[in-house]
Amino acid sequence: MEKTLQLKAEIRKQAGSKASAKVRKQGRIPAIVYGHKEEPVAISLDAHDFVEQLHHGHRLMDVQLDKKLQKVIVKDVQYDHLGKDVIHADLMRVDVTETVTVTVPIELKGTAKGAEHEGVIEQHSNRLQVQCKATDIPDSIVISIKDLDVGDSLHARDITLPPEVKLVSDPEMLIVACSLVAAAKTTEEVEAEAPVAPEVIGEAERAKEEGQEKEESA
Repeated sequence: MEKTLQLKAEIRKQAGSKASAKVRKQGRIPAIVYGHKEEPVAISLDAHDFVEQLHHGHRLMDVQLDKKLQKVIVKDVQYDHLGKDVIHADLMRVDVTETVTVTVPIELKGTAKGAEHEGVIEQHSNRLQVQCKATDIPDSIVISIKDLDVGDSLHARDITLPPEVKLVSDPEMLIVACSLVAAAKTTEEVEAEAPVAPEVIGEAERAKEEGQEKEESA
């Protein structure tokens, strides 16, 4: 389950896109801490440390701000237009005893049975929204796909969650499916299936035939 990690934060005195860009050039990520009826605080975090924790699936953190620790969960992360670099984060203050709603990554495990029949796995959703105590947030939701055969699929309702975790996402949301790959057709097959166009006499050929008919009638 979720481990509490500590990150040192610095207060941001300036807001706006230019100020945020300057923060990112310094190797830090602009963020905001809010919630629990306290005033929002604009902060910055070390980019390397924060991203490293995200990659390990950690969402619960202790943020040290002015020598005071505040327990937060990562509610939202914004990426650049390439979807590669984190450019902003929203952190919500929490109490370890309260229930929170979070988005958790999905991890597929195993080789699908359908792979033996030329089936391929298509993952339609890579995250699941769940509800649980802040201290029970899973690093990820692991789904075994070894029993998936061609034509089989798994929806959110089919996923087995830990006892202390409740599903919030739409139960009908498609997670993963196993299907056959449509065989690519050759050029000859495409041409053979194409409808035959009616023969059209060109204008030059038509004019020639009309000229011959006039000569014969003259």
